[in-house]
Amino acid sequence: MTAYGIAATYLRYATASVAALAVDMLVFLAVLQSGSAATRASAAGYMVGILAHWMLSSRFVFGNLAARGPARLRQKGLFVGSALVGLLLTVAIVGLGEAAGVPPILAKGAAIIVSFQATYLLRKTIVFAA
Repeated sequence: MTAYGIAATYLRYATASVAALAVDMLVFLAVLQSGSAATRASAAGYMVGILAHWMLSSRFVFGNLAARGPARLRQKGLFVGSALVGLLLTVAIVGLGEAAGVPPILAKGAAIIVSFQATYLLRKTIVFAA
């Protein structure tokens, strides 16, 4: 893949991530506003954001959605696995931030940066690898 192709894929992934993040943050803030703990709110937001990200990543970003059947089921499983890695990172970072007295929104911001890079690498090299 050319440098242009790599950059274009990364830009599409960033765009999809911003859209999924908007969904994630709306759910995070709504659950936080309801009185739930920041870790619970961050998990809920991340899970709903995963659904949005699958739709965008599998169709818009990487462009190699597996054929229906076992291949797609495997790809979905790998995608969910990569999302769980991101979820664990997110919850751990927000939880550590909360324990350290960091405002939840700042801890969530740090979690976004770390989980973005981790999930991009997993999805590019494993989930949607050609």
